[in-house]
Amino acid sequence: MPHASIAHLSYNLETMLRSKAVFRTNSLLIFFSLITLSISTQAQNTPESIWQIPRTEHGFPDFQGNWFFGSRTPLQRPTNLGNKKTYSEEEAQELELRMQERLDRQDAPLDPKRGAPEEGARIGQEADDAFLGHYLPPRLVKLNGEYKTSVISSSLDGRIPRREGFQDFHAKRRASGLKDTDGPEGQNLSGRCLMFGAAVPSMTPMMMNPNLQIVQNKDYLVVITEMIHDARIIRIGDEHYTVDIPKWMGDPIAEWEGDTLVVHSKNFRPEQSSARTIALSEEFELTERYTLVADNEIHYEFTVTDDQAYEQKFSGERILTRNSPEERVYEYACHEGNYSLPGILAGARRLESSQN
Repeated sequence: MPHASIAHLSYNLETMLRSKAVFRTNSLLIFFSLITLSISTQAQNTPESIWQIPRTEHGFPDFQGNWFFGSRTPLQRPTNLGNKKTYSEEEAQELELRMQERLDRQDAPLDPKRGAPEEGARIGQEADDAFLGHYLPPRLVKLNGEYKTSVISSSLDGRIPRREGFQDFHAKRRASGLKDTDGPEGQNLSGRCLMFGAAVPSMTPMMMNPNLQIVQNKDYLVVITEMIHDARIIRIGDEHYTVDIPKWMGDPIAEWEGDTLVVHSKNFRPEQSSARTIALSEEFELTERYTLVADNEIHYEFTVTDDQAYEQKFSGERILTRNSPEERVYEYACHEGNYSLPGILAGARRLESSQN
């Protein structure tokens, strides 16, 4: 019996020691696991894991690449929306659905048995419209996490504060008695294959070829717009020219404010004024701000100052998105102005001769 008690005691002691060893081993495993988890968590929160702005060899934000600036968000807010600045998620989805339905209708084949149009009726461009409509996907792009109802952001109603009675280059020309067909200067710039869009194309949403390429070095940033192959050369750290010579897309200079490139332009050609988008006078000045907010997004802001054309200065903002590698910028061969313009002017002269 004593021997049995001693053996039993020895067994219990051995079991206890073994249990303590296992406990210590498990405790150490848990301890080191917690340390590993803590280090891993800290590594995830280190500066190296936070998005870093890509930079050029000169240390400045690198904007280079091909970008898409088309948008289904209009420049001005539709008047029926009043002061409504944003759409809800549900409203945005409904709008995108209606956009897609419209594209589907445009894609539908035309009836080959349709009759001829009535005399004097407007001839539609259904096939052309269907082709153009697919330049913009049927979706709204969020800005600061919200679906904006307009690009214009400085006014409550999202509208441009045009000055009543202002006459731009084209209005003054018509007021002088000149007709649009009296010479090539009377035709719009896009029809003549000279310029397209606003004073600077990226200010406004566009339907056709809304792509641009940015190339930069330490002293220059060049924005090449695919639509009518416009190249805008922006001088960084320079002064405006001392001689006020009007130029297409103005005289742009830029400076860095932290990681934002601020561009100031003036001395625009007065022919660039557009009653539909951005009107301008000789006093027109434009300030733009380019900020990389992600690898594939540029936050683009602009402010217009022109006391002749507007009641007050106004601003807008939008997002430019990086194109996929296969979406390159191609040469835009514009021929309409080369072939159509002589016919337009010749037709006007023939009509005048028949009326005399």
